[in-house]
Amino acid sequence: MSIPVYLTAVTEPRSHELTTTENVSPHGARAISKRSWRSGEEAFIAPLAGEFPQVGRVVYCETRTGGRFCLGVEFPDHSVKWADYART
Repeated sequence: MSIPVYLTAVTEPRSHELTTTENVSPHGARAISKRSWRSGEEAFIAPLAGEFPQVGRVVYCETRTGGRFCLGVEFPDHSVKWADYART
């Protein structure tokens, strides 16, 4: 499910990017980013629909073509109802 989100590192909250997810689950998301992320790094993901940012932990980051990256983020302490933020 593709959800438009803001994505930023917890350590750099002012440098956010507007991007999308490639797929989601209640406990994680796979998002596209314009920068490389380190495994274990914490990320804020905020759906554009207006909910407070979710704090997740990066589990992997894969290089894609065109200078983009795919990162897997998990939310181990809570679940997210992504269907509430899907484009209609």
